[in-house]
Amino acid sequence: MTTPHVPLNVLDLVSVSDGSTMADAIASSMAAAELADELGYSRVWYAEHHNTQHLGATATALLIAQAAGRTERIRVGSGGIMLPNHAPLQVAESFGTLAQLHPGRIDLGLGRAPGTDQLTAQLLNRSGSDAQSFANSLYDLTGWFGDEGRAHSAPVTAGPATGTHVPLWVLGSTVNGASIAGQLGLPFAVASHFAPAGLDEILEVYRSSFSTDAPTAQLTEPRVMVGVNVVVAPTDEEAVRLWTTAQRMFLDVRSGNRRGLQPPTEPEEVGGEHERRFADSMLSINAIGSPDTAVRELEALVDRTGADELITVTYCHDPADRLRSLKLLAGSWF
Repeated sequence: MTTPHVPLNVLDLVSVSDGSTMADAIASSMAAAELADELGYSRVWYAEHHNTQHLGATATALLIAQAAGRTERIRVGSGGIMLPNHAPLQVAESFGTLAQLHPGRIDLGLGRAPGTDQLTAQLLNRSGSDAQSFANSLYDLTGWFGDEGRAHSAPVTAGPATGTHVPLWVLGSTVNGASIAGQLGLPFAVASHFAPAGLDEILEVYRSSFSTDAPTAQLTEPRVMVGVNVVVAPTDEEAVRLWTTAQRMFLDVRSGNRRGLQPPTEPEEVGGEHERRFADSMLSINAIGSPDTAVRELEALVDRTGADELITVTYCHDPADRLRSLKLLAGSWF
């Protein structure tokens, strides 16, 4: 092995399996966070989605609070907070409070997308999502989390956020997001697990645009986290079969079929040939197989991208299969 093993993280959308309840999904999510903490994963992040019946990752800060309270070491954060859905001051207050409760363990990943449809976004009272509005909000957040505890746009404090220095990450899937992250001097998490197109160009734009001169800068050099789909099982064949749950989920999203995660099936039974090719193209950043196979794929991804960290996404109909995947990967990676 020549590739250093970078930190591994977990991204959780709190998926509801067909035949289970939302309460079941949240309980399974918390169990996964506890296990990831025990196994040596570095971070567990919760996404933000709305008007999606079978995803429980909506009130992201509440999930972070619950997971942080049930773990001891692992960093817990957002992957991410969709900033146009929230008042930046409220984000600062919420994450400042989390940082006071769990010092040194809270991350704030921020995105520009709404994480939902236009009608739902209107109900969430969206603010501006253009690049300048996003940058201005990050500038204010940097001030609220700083030692002075004041926004740059107004003489307003965010109470518990003061002095917590909660790390900010920019989330993105395009060269525009990469450029924003680089110019602001912030770490960048790329959503390559569902948007693999142009990954190499996106990372090049981030690194080439990186600046330490911005008032938001918190790094002296670029830092990249790459999203990757992972399913690990004792054999390649079993992992490929379990992977059909994620493929079917993606095709369901595309077709508007609102149902929970489906049980695994035979790979050739996932849609038609055209649909399988489409799913494979959109979910092409993956590591599916036995521990040895998955590790080789992840090492190759790090070699290709120069990733400083990986964040893994695992969809399984049976929560026990997801926990087993976390264990098998950790046993071969750490």
